[in-house]
Amino acid sequence: MDALVSTDWLERELGASDLRVVDATKFMVGTDRDARAEYEAGHIPGAVFMDLTELADSHSDVENMAPPPEKFASRMQSLGLGDGSRIVLYDDSPLKSAARAWWLLKLFGAHDVALLDGGLAKWKAEGRPLEMGKQTLRHRHFTVWRDAKAVRSKDQMLANVDSGAEQVVDARPAARFTGEERDPRPGMAPGHIPGSRSLPHSQLFNADGTWKQGDELKAAFDAAGIDLDKPLVTTCGSGMTATVVAFGAHLLGKEDVAVYDGSWTEWGADPATPKATGAA
Repeated sequence: MDALVSTDWLERELGASDLRVVDATKFMVGTDRDARAEYEAGHIPGAVFMDLTELADSHSDVENMAPPPEKFASRMQSLGLGDGSRIVLYDDSPLKSAARAWWLLKLFGAHDVALLDGGLAKWKAEGRPLEMGKQTLRHRHFTVWRDAKAVRSKDQMLANVDSGAEQVVDARPAARFTGEERDPRPGMAPGHIPGSRSLPHSQLFNADGTWKQGDELKAAFDAAGIDLDKPLVTTCGSGMTATVVAFGAHLLGKEDVAVYDGSWTEWGADPATPKATGAA
């Protein structure tokens, strides 16, 4: 299974015994959309709902941090996701939140995980089938494991400001990166991590919501001044759209990509961390 699958491919595969389809829609806090209610009102047949709001470390003071491995494995087992599953993720969110689910699954050891190109919007636009209500699957064992190389901490990011050993790319909108626009979360300083590059996650998509691929996708990274031959760390507001950029790099064959999970929620709230404003 490729990392990105088409709506045609998915409709043909629906019903396969090892296939698990997952709605991983999440919206920004404060919006009037309810991801779970929208899932129950209409989802791809057989899809279960992954609540990304619950898939966080409840003991962390920082919003949206990855949960402990045991918690993640327990949640996946309850969704019927586990060892031997082919997992296809989709969303219907401007955050492209299925990428967060992809990153979490890869972080915790899942192997065969893909995103649906164009998400639920494309599926609906093509008149493909939907079902309503909730879907439950029998529990399936999920082996607990965690790839420490895929995550960066604030201390590691502070050290990198001095060393410059890893490129840092910021997936937030350009105005948030420059500091012209304040973060919607209260108490956040404006700006970005010194030395980081701006690549808003929206620039990785075509007008119809499908992913750019090949030369077009690489051109987005090139325009941001990112060298895909060098190590890369992605960041954003709360570790959500950072995973979109990580997935984009993955589509280009880049595997040495980490996510700063605390992102600006952690960095921007700490008066001791250095901040930069402007375009560079």
